[in-house]
Amino acid sequence: MQHTFSILALSSTLLLPVSAKIAVKKVADGFDRPVWVGVPQSTKKQLWVMEQNGVIKAVDPESGEKTILLDICKQVSRQGNEEGMLGLAFAPNFSKTGRFYINYVDKEHHTCISRFQVKGGAIDASKEEIVLRFKQDFQNHNGGWLDFGPDGMLYIGNGDGGAGNDPKQRAQDLGSLLGKILRIDVSGDKGYEVPKDNPFLKNKDAKPEIWAYGIRNPWRCSFDRKTGDLWIGDVGQNHWEEISYTTHKDGFGANFGWRLREGEVATPANDVGGDKPKDNVEPVYVYKHGGGKDEGFSVTGGYLYRGPVKELQGRYIFADYQNPRIWSFELKNGKARDFKDHTDELQPKGGNIKQIPSFGEDLDGNVFIVDHSGPVYQIIEAE
Repeated sequence: MQHTFSILALSSTLLLPVSAKIAVKKVADGFDRPVWVGVPQSTKKQLWVMEQNGVIKAVDPESGEKTILLDICKQVSRQGNEEGMLGLAFAPNFSKTGRFYINYVDKEHHTCISRFQVKGGAIDASKEEIVLRFKQDFQNHNGGWLDFGPDGMLYIGNGDGGAGNDPKQRAQDLGSLLGKILRIDVSGDKGYEVPKDNPFLKNKDAKPEIWAYGIRNPWRCSFDRKTGDLWIGDVGQNHWEEISYTTHKDGFGANFGWRLREGEVATPANDVGGDKPKDNVEPVYVYKHGGGKDEGFSVTGGYLYRGPVKELQGRYIFADYQNPRIWSFELKNGKARDFKDHTDELQPKGGNIKQIPSFGEDLDGNVFIVDHSGPVYQIIEAE
């Protein structure tokens, strides 16, 4: 079997298990469909874990003790596997303001980007401010990622609205917020402003919040904490999963190709696929659908590792949700190289990781693995 790395095909011998230099340790367990983990800038002694039904819990990583921080289950839709509370971002000045933002789907199937605030160690759910709200076409492909970029702006990853093959052609339509990466300024006291250097401000037919487009379902993106580059795990249709990458500078106005392109090829469905669009950004890595060690059905994007584990430094870590494998590669001269399968060595003793909806990163660059069945793990050096 061969594996596609952009235009480069490498021998399957590279897919052999690597020596056990890394491992995982369980940080906490017992969550209800966890989908996100992170660490606020104000402390290293607390993890925040988001449950898909609309609950955020604080966890002491040493004792595993959990405390409910926020519960908005009554306003979060959980129809289907892809709705719910999906993402969180701490404001760059969180240690001073206590502000953070969440991305969730409400009962009317709108994506909501909401601002909350920690005051006196508590969060008042009634003080929610909905910063941005827009309708989803269907109950899947909601995206759900958001984070602050190296420029201090808030970036939001939106899927194409759902169904199959982008039937409403949202991803290439600059008049829709769907199938896009948005960029907004939330540094003011209320609401948001459109940054004056957003790429489509002069296009009267475009939504000014758009930063990049041509996205199908960005399930977990991340900014490289060292360079500010953006990595996107974009879930495919019926054939290919992909990892896309852009420097922050080159991301302004970038077109990642969907629905014309799935992976590196014209989308196979009739009357959908086409030639590469203008400003197209090709994925740096694609893999086929299947149950093999180098295959899967739904990519989960991860992080360019900048933590203390030497084996992984400078490598992009990612996974597949349905075929729960964990991989990494290096990016050299714009191409994925030295692909490794870490699945076997990153299994907990006496068990296995079942489904991976997200990775997380702490203040020191340590990477966490979220298992949708309940546990959260940290990647460590093997003993």
